[in-house]
Amino acid sequence: MKAIFYRALKRIRPSMAAYDQALLWCVILLLTIGLVMVYSASIAMAEVDKDTGFRSTYFLVRHSIFLVVGVVAAFFSFSISTRTLQQYAPLLFILGVLLLILVLVPGIGREVNGSRRWLGLVVINLQPSELMKLAAAFYAADYTVRKAAFMGGDFWASITKGLLPMLFVMLIVGGLLLLEPDFGAFAVITAITMGLLFLGGFNWRLFAGLIVLLGIGFVGLIASSPYRRARVLGFLDPWQDPYGKGYQLSHSLIAFGRGEWHGVGLGASVEKLSYLPEAHTDFLMAIIAEEFGFLGVAVVVGLFAFLVFRCFTIGVQAAKLDRAYQALVAQGIGIWIGVQSVINIGVNMGLLPTKGLTLPLLSFGGSGIVANLLALGVVMRIDYENRQLMRGRKV
Repeated sequence: MKAIFYRALKRIRPSMAAYDQALLWCVILLLTIGLVMVYSASIAMAEVDKDTGFRSTYFLVRHSIFLVVGVVAAFFSFSISTRTLQQYAPLLFILGVLLLILVLVPGIGREVNGSRRWLGLVVINLQPSELMKLAAAFYAADYTVRKAAFMGGDFWASITKGLLPMLFVMLIVGGLLLLEPDFGAFAVITAITMGLLFLGGFNWRLFAGLIVLLGIGFVGLIASSPYRRARVLGFLDPWQDPYGKGYQLSHSLIAFGRGEWHGVGLGASVEKLSYLPEAHTDFLMAIIAEEFGFLGVAVVVGLFAFLVFRCFTIGVQAAKLDRAYQALVAQGIGIWIGVQSVINIGVNMGLLPTKGLTLPLLSFGGSGIVANLLALGVVMRIDYENRQLMRGRKV
């Protein structure tokens, strides 16, 4: 299956422009949609909340600032050679782990809605788990390249020299994330790591066994936590307790139902009028569905599908140029955005249990937007270097 997928992608030849214009416009469209919908979803809540100073544009202004910071961050990451990123990948990963530890220190980490996920930085809150996703993509790609000789060979060598060191590291990261708790970020980082091990040629029999063990582990984590158990039960039948554990999902489904084919129109959502919690963050897709209907949802899903496709295409092109690390980083970022988008949309549609994951590039949230744009700046850099090498220039 993987070989068929790669052969299909290899038929696509990149143009000889200086950068991937299609990917850039896709990102711009998603950011624009996000800006408009964050304002639409938050305006009613901002007008009645004393914490916002009763200003209807409170979230619009903050989201705009985050976008500017994110674009600057993207230019910064684009300017860094991917060889430099590979050289410092382990250090960046260690820095990410240290930030996850700082979050848990009383007096340093900030608690919101029962979760300690943020570091207060005077005027903004930094969410280290978002930056950890990017650090995990860098580190997992570097690790897979360094351990390539052990990935698909002898069974025991694959376990002792390929799997166990990475498993030990990811257990540390997973433990820190579950202490916050941030189960959603743990799931995304696990998907990034597992995806890169698979793409790097990891022993498929061992990989299949590892998938089974991970599935059992995730079920165990859900069963051992009353909080997670309640979320799963609420997901299975939200109408059983529509004013309790099924409240968010039931109102999200109402929003989808009201949207029908064409939606009720921009700004005409009823669910955003303090009925649907987190309408401008975790449940932004429900407001898009209500205001623009099936067509609006299809456009957003199509843009995400194209973005992920381009990340994988750029990765395949890098692999053809014998740039294994760059190929895995681009594909790892594609996995990150794809998996997180699927989880968020699945939660909004009632296909997955409720998770605290935002919709990449669209939802309100400074750390998420900046991390997403940092990552896409790296993908653009990988594509730029690919094109320079095809022109016969050094990078």
